[in-house]
Amino acid sequence: MRRALTAARMRAADQAAESRFGMPSPLLMENAGRELAKVARELGAPGGRYVVVCGPGNNGGDGLVAARFLLSEGLRVTLVLVGDKAKLTRESKRNLHALAPYGIQAQPLGAVPEPRAGDVVVDALFGTGLTRAPTGEFAEAIQHLLRWRAGGAKVVAADMPSGLHTDTGEPFTPCVEADVTVTFGFLKQGQLQEPGATRCGELRCVDIGIPSEAVEPQPGAELFLVEEADARGALVPRRSDTHKGSYGHVLVVAGSHGKSGAAAMAALGALRGGAGLVTVATRSEVVESVLGHAPEVMGWPLDTRGPLGLADLEPLLEAAEKKDVLVIGPGIPRGEETVTLLRELFARVQVPMVLDADALNAVATDLDVLRRAKGRLVLTPHPGEMSRLTGVPTKDLQRARVEVSRDFARTHGVTLVLKGARTLIAHSDGTVYVNPTGNPGMATGGMGDVLSGLVGALLGQGLKLPEAAWTAVYAHGLSGDLMVARRGQLGLSATDVAKGLCNVWTRWNR
Repeated sequence: MRRALTAARMRAADQAAESRFGMPSPLLMENAGRELAKVARELGAPGGRYVVVCGPGNNGGDGLVAARFLLSEGLRVTLVLVGDKAKLTRESKRNLHALAPYGIQAQPLGAVPEPRAGDVVVDALFGTGLTRAPTGEFAEAIQHLLRWRAGGAKVVAADMPSGLHTDTGEPFTPCVEADVTVTFGFLKQGQLQEPGATRCGELRCVDIGIPSEAVEPQPGAELFLVEEADARGALVPRRSDTHKGSYGHVLVVAGSHGKSGAAAMAALGALRGGAGLVTVATRSEVVESVLGHAPEVMGWPLDTRGPLGLADLEPLLEAAEKKDVLVIGPGIPRGEETVTLLRELFARVQVPMVLDADALNAVATDLDVLRRAKGRLVLTPHPGEMSRLTGVPTKDLQRARVEVSRDFARTHGVTLVLKGARTLIAHSDGTVYVNPTGNPGMATGGMGDVLSGLVGALLGQGLKLPEAAWTAVYAHGLSGDLMVARRGQLGLSATDVAKGLCNVWTRWNR
């Protein structure tokens, strides 16, 4: 699992590397430029040109070092300096002078022959720390980079695509679109969030000599990228002397007339996630429909009618006996008493509970019920549901996903899974995890139902929070990615992803 930093924390790490660990700034820049040149060279075609576009800051210095390494290999390099040369940093000036033996002169943008397919453009304009939209000749340079990429040239960004906010991933106008972003030392928060992740293209984090100890821990404010080794490692191989009772009994409270499929998909998510036993508590008239999707699932009829309410409390308490985890919400009939039912259920059932769909919409009317829970709660909202939980308009929420998720999880003492591109898992201690798996083919009904069942299955097997949540989210997205690789994005269904979990477990030897 890799930590992602804000621009401020990255600056502090750079300073600590020099002051505490003896890694001088010139050496860090030399290492960064060398790695940048290495990636640029990989992307270039034989005989291709390299256009290195540098700003006056230290990011431009990284680009100047990269230009020197490319020239040293006899490659054709065009250098562009944007901005006032008098404002070059000391290290940038030093590296500009180091280019003198190669006889290269900086060219104005208008004099650069149009890069084409096979050529590589290095974006070393801004890097980290940009807080406002580029203007003047910097904006003009970015427009050139966008046009060159559209014409077939590859763009390699140094640390961050120029015009992208380091912390939020929001692009200013204009903003570079990179094919590859070479980020130095540590990941940056804006690289892991959309639309920043797309603007970065392929993200490569390279070691330039900054020790991990140079980053001061910030408990309650950390952001981590979940990697495949993390998720795989969370699931230990099964012992041969185990049985169905060893892997948890999941109670799924879901489904209603016309929405039996939601209950079935949550149950399938739990089954395919390895739960030993799965029972679905639902309205009597839809039990048979739910069980028809999977004969392994057991049914618990709720004989009352209409929305879930207090009349369902005793039957649900009885159903919850000897269960290891509850999954509540997909397709339930919600009414005025539903939140009251949940309040009583939370106060009397001590096992973990996963809340999704209309269970979330119910608690949104009275968030105090979350504090009554005796067991740990996992909430799995999509952005619309999260907007109802927080009162933050969806558009504003999407611009501050990390902050809103962290604040909600910490305030209410829950683990929150904010679904969407780059799903976030925020834990009650303020730590946020970013999931990199998943694809647009998964933007279809029922995906969240499968995920809620999968989270329940892992909790039932004994995984703790937040590990169970980020492992489930990673595996769910990876299942979608593996299915898309075989079948394409169009027509991918939630049941495909549930069944495709077997591909994940095979890949992980689990």
